[in-house]
Amino acid sequence: MMGYNGLAPDGCALVVGAGGLGRALAVALEERGAHAHVILTGRREDPPCDITDERAVAALAQRVWDTGLSLRTVIVASGFLHGPGPEPYQAFAPEKTWRQLDPAHMAHAFAVNTIGPALLAKHLLPLFPASRRCVFAALSAKVGSITDNSAGGWYAYRASKAALNQIIRTAAIELARTRPLSLCVAVHPGTVDTPLSAPFAKTGLEVRKPDRATSQILDMLDRLTPDDTGRFWAYDGRELPW
Repeated sequence: MMGYNGLAPDGCALVVGAGGLGRALAVALEERGAHAHVILTGRREDPPCDITDERAVAALAQRVWDTGLSLRTVIVASGFLHGPGPEPYQAFAPEKTWRQLDPAHMAHAFAVNTIGPALLAKHLLPLFPASRRCVFAALSAKVGSITDNSAGGWYAYRASKAALNQIIRTAAIELARTRPLSLCVAVHPGTVDTPLSAPFAKTGLEVRKPDRATSQILDMLDRLTPDDTGRFWAYDGRELPW
């Protein structure tokens, strides 16, 4: 069986986060056939993984190792913008003013959007083979760009995504020392028709269906070279400022 690029399926792909976009990414990777095995994980998936729990992340890395396949692609599609917090009866929404800043909200946003992906990098990047092109891509957000911030608001989400971008940049530098063919990048997926973005879609804003968004993201990742590592890319191939 040949993959969409005319090559035999090779290695393992892992998608972390089983929301609308993560699930669509896993389906698209399966359909493209470039990997021998595609794993989708999330808190309620099989295998399960809560990325805020390092023991769960370590167990996920062991599960990948146990496949006997080399890890070639990791896409971190988990994220928190609004919704329930870790405690019962908590509900968080993007802040419109500093008067709405809540330490519990900020801690949860950083746990999911920053610390979780950092733990995934810690345990999964060592599984990349040194002599092959591999990709670790974390879905960030354009609102995490400090340079691009002209509207304000959304303190916890903006700050946690900006911190994620710094994690990606730093990990890319270390990764290049031992795995020079591999990439570690932050990706802005654009506005996608998922529960995460639905309450904030504005008139005139381009909202793309998950299948179209995933095709654009995967095509963009396929075009990147090792020289593009440690950078912040939009789904359409534009480089975004930190």
